[in-house]
Amino acid sequence: MAIADTTAAVDELYDYCLATARRAQAASAELAVVPGAVKNAWLRRSAGVLRERYEEIQRANALDIAAAPSYGLTPAAIDRLKLTPKTVDGMARALEEVAALQDPIGETIEGSVRPNGLDIRKIRVPLGVVFFIYESRPNVTVDAAAICVKSGNAVILRGGKEALHSNKLLAEILAATALECGIPADAVQLVNTTDRGAVGHFLKLDQYISVAIPRGGESLIRRVADEARMPVIKHFDGNCHVYVDAAADLAMATAITVNSKCHRLGVCNAAESLLVHQAVAAEFLPQVAAALTAQGIELRGCPATRRFVPSAKEATEADFGAEYLGPIISIKVVDSVLQAIEHINRYGSHHTDSIVTGDLDAAREFTARVDSAAVMVNASTRFNDGGEFGLGAEIGISTDKFHARGPCGLKELTSYKYVVYGTGQTRQ
Repeated sequence: MAIADTTAAVDELYDYCLATARRAQAASAELAVVPGAVKNAWLRRSAGVLRERYEEIQRANALDIAAAPSYGLTPAAIDRLKLTPKTVDGMARALEEVAALQDPIGETIEGSVRPNGLDIRKIRVPLGVVFFIYESRPNVTVDAAAICVKSGNAVILRGGKEALHSNKLLAEILAATALECGIPADAVQLVNTTDRGAVGHFLKLDQYISVAIPRGGESLIRRVADEARMPVIKHFDGNCHVYVDAAADLAMATAITVNSKCHRLGVCNAAESLLVHQAVAAEFLPQVAAALTAQGIELRGCPATRRFVPSAKEATEADFGAEYLGPIISIKVVDSVLQAIEHINRYGSHHTDSIVTGDLDAAREFTARVDSAAVMVNASTRFNDGGEFGLGAEIGISTDKFHARGPCGLKELTSYKYVVYGTGQTRQ
């Protein structure tokens, strides 16, 4: 009897996932022809409702915060979960910023007229249905819905159990305002079960779902990459580097290092590793060590680093490849910009890496040879972000090279088709 009950439960869960995916596909077909003005009206209306219902959102979020310790969430993870007046207003402003962006759908990417008179146009179109899996941060619910719908895609949102109350209310608001503004309500759907088996079912529904995008811990992302039958836009981790070159302005280098590491510890574009050219190590390392230590950061360094900063702990091989997502940074002294590049390409995650230098040739060498989605020159790694890049809200950052790389904004959630206009031509 127990086996039969289990089988029935699995079948029921599959049927729920299948029905959700089918509704999303139907909504995506309608959404593909919704005018940009309608989508923008929905975004602005949703922004207004978020502000109007802030107290209700805060009450839902408080339930998630209260339950967070029982899920074993770290302080950094609880910080990502929390919805303050500032973050709710930030969500609303993100919707308004997306509304202000140009609608990519229908854009002619390129075109030509052939000698036989055929007018051939490459037109931007939506991907279709996005299955978005994410953890903790409920503000991502709003960002993802905004960027998917604006780019003409329906979205199935599968948030973590730790943000269930917040996500449920936010998704209800977005679906209600969609219907009010003339957008299919099923364009935004939240998976209403925390059963992990649902993810496996959705990842097999490639006949309805166009792309999967996981955003969370490495184990989640690897599971999605392993099980998905549809393409996956992803990055596994964020071991980001700051390299301080021989020609660096050391005050600037200290400010960039501290911001890259300390601005927010638990995010994928936070610096986890610091590389320092030997020519400036003696002067730079003590001052940056003092600045980082003042922020509560534990230093783990190579032998050369520890000669200049005796308080630093010994770094292991594992430290150089680690994504700490917390108050630890690895430090290595290097002989040259090429050695820094080799270290980054070996231990890094191809996410975000920065060089601090006044040497244009060193900067060119670094940007050409570092194989990462974003390479910064004299700027913090924390700028690798859709909003900071002017893309509006992002749905994630990709370290892949197909089909999107870096922050994924509106255009990264589109494909294209060729539309050919003739006047009766036939092929000879």
